Amino acid sequence: MTKHTAQRKLLMEYVSVIFGSALVGLSYNIFLLPARLAAGGVSGISTILYELFQFNPAYVQWLINIPLFFIGLIILGKDFSLKTIVGIFFVPFTIWLSADIPFKIDNPLLSAIYGGILLGVGLGIVYRGKGSTGGLATVAQILKKFTGLSSGYSQLIVDAFVVVSSAIVFNLELALYAMMAIYVTSKVIDFVQLQTSPSKLVLIITEQEENIQTIIKDEIDRGLTKIRSIGGFSNKEKTMILCVVEQQEAIYLKKVLQEQEPTSFVVFLNASDILGRGFSLSKLHG
Repeated sequence: MTKHTAQRKLLMEYVSVIFGSALVGLSYNIFLLPARLAAGGVSGISTILYELFQFNPAYVQWLINIPLFFIGLIILGKDFSLKTIVGIFFVPFTIWLSADIPFKIDNPLLSAIYGGILLGVGLGIVYRGKGSTGGLATVAQILKKFTGLSSGYSQLIVDAFVVVSSAIVFNLELALYAMMAIYVTSKVIDFVQLQTSPSKLVLIITEQEENIQTIIKDEIDRGLTKIRSIGGFSNKEKTMILCVVEQQEAIYLKKVLQEQEPTSFVVFLNASDILGRGFSLSKLHG
């Protein structure tokens, strides 16, 4: 990777952290705070303290995040924590800036669903930028590092402790809605992190490997991998060809295979993050 490419990649990561943090802040002011949903994290703690003492949520989040930032600095490393500074600043800043936003939803069910979606999208974008919004999100990332759990499930475990507190301060019904929001958030986080690629994994089982290979190379200019296999019904030797293609290429490849190789067994699967030559790296020809 060249120095220019590395700098551009780092810049895009910081842009992701800033944009994602803004979405997190908006989800709090539009959905979670008006509905009194303490949907985990430092935001949930600030919701509880706002209910009890009318403390400004933005200031509370800044104050709690400071010591947690230094913990993240020690455990997660300098690069992660520099991006955490950005998240720590922009989430409360967005909350402070949009405090008087006229569009607010106080229905707990709608807030749990839509607030959870917006919060999950925001956190997912932040995590894709290899950053954090600070607070208990940092704790969740530490848990992920040492347990191997996904970001979504790590966040789910950490946020459960805040929900228990919200059941005491508010009521059990609002705590259940908060749990719903947390669950939605955790699923959306994993979706944003892993399911944003429009690519398809194509599995082709055939006895005409040369024809299939020619079609893939000449028609869509993609690489492929061949695996020798035995048909379970016929006991004949066949070839399984694996190929990753973009969405439009998959549509075209399906049409060509139906016309030229109708007897081949073909499976199209959704692929998530695709790395390597031809996708994250440029193609090599010749």
